[in-house]
Amino acid sequence: MNLSRIALSRHTCKAYDPDRKIPSGQIDQLKTLLRFAPSSVNSQPWHFIIAAGKEGKERIARAASEGAYANNGAKILNASHVVVLCARTSLDDAYIAELLAQEAADGRLPTTEAREAQNRGRNYYANLHREAGDTRCWMEKQVYLALGTLLFGAAALDIDATPIEGFDPLKLDEVLGLPAQGLKSVVLAALGYRGKDDFNASLPKSRLPADRVISEL
Repeated sequence: MNLSRIALSRHTCKAYDPDRKIPSGQIDQLKTLLRFAPSSVNSQPWHFIIAAGKEGKERIARAASEGAYANNGAKILNASHVVVLCARTSLDDAYIAELLAQEAADGRLPTTEAREAQNRGRNYYANLHREAGDTRCWMEKQVYLALGTLLFGAAALDIDATPIEGFDPLKLDEVLGLPAQGLKSVVLAALGYRGKDDFNASLPKSRLPADRVISEL
């Protein structure tokens, strides 16, 4: 696989073909990428809501239908699928215990010592961010790791994508009932295939020179 080709060919899609749908097998692959995205101390402080049907996309689009966000509504409605990437509103002891139990069940912690060490390490970082008062920011960083994984994976499958921060998170949280689930919307990702009016597809990519952004020691 030529990773440079993927990086150079992918772009942020500005308009979707509403008649083209992503095959279910490829959606399953993208779900796997989301589930297995990396996160600090395997904290997995996220939840992903995927809308493929008209009604689901319309609910999400309510948060991007007015003012500065209005241009994103069409992307959400015309995309094949839309992912709402959410962060947990807290990383409490019960959730940390659930993570530890899952790791043990999956065979990652074969001994009592390994289980205790993992629990100490994760609680150390969780408490570190609680004391610093930046737990929410820390969890949202993990969500963006999942977003990056999703975008590159989609490009590898020749699926177009659009990361979207331009929406009203308070409205979306209300529409989807996220507060009651202990969740908060962070960012969206539209997925599908570019339409003829996707002007960004024909524009050359532009980035700063390598020596401006990469240093080697």
